[in-house]
Amino acid sequence: MNYIIFDLEASCWLGRPPHGVNEVIEIGAVMVNDYGDVKSKFTRFVKPTVNPVLSDFCRKLTSITQEDIDHSRTFPHVIVEFMDWVGVDEESYTLISWGKYDREQLRQDCVLHRLDTEWLDHHFNLKPAFKTLRNLKEEPGLKKAVKMEGFEFTGVHHRAISDAENLAKIFIKYFKEWPLG
Repeated sequence: MNYIIFDLEASCWLGRPPHGVNEVIEIGAVMVNDYGDVKSKFTRFVKPTVNPVLSDFCRKLTSITQEDIDHSRTFPHVIVEFMDWVGVDEESYTLISWGKYDREQLRQDCVLHRLDTEWLDHHFNLKPAFKTLRNLKEEPGLKKAVKMEGFEFTGVHHRAISDAENLAKIFIKYFKEWPLG
């Protein structure tokens, strides 16, 4: 079994997005094996097609530049690379994210580009599981949860690979305790 700890960044605006569509602009993921070891990492920018120009708000929030996006491939190409890396057709896997948003955004982009969404059904939301495991009253944000566990938040917050790497720290710390069965 491979555990795919992933995070996305999506196009964003203050208020409603043009054409009502947010699109994935970055995928970051860490693959953890059955022993709790990191096997590999995946990071790609994604070129949006509905709204190809990033808002000032989005560039400031994510630190992703227009140039990063302009020099990347579109979602259908990147998601095939991601699915190949995950081993969707060959290996058993569980996608793991901090909250529901990332899986739903992936699903929306797959639907937008008329791609299969069934592979997204192998998903585990770590955020409520963390709340339960730690007996917390509320679900903390990722950065707060990382600090609660005694880790330093490394990398750049709101960058997919950094958020995935930090989430992997929490996942691996409690590796045998998550209700993944």
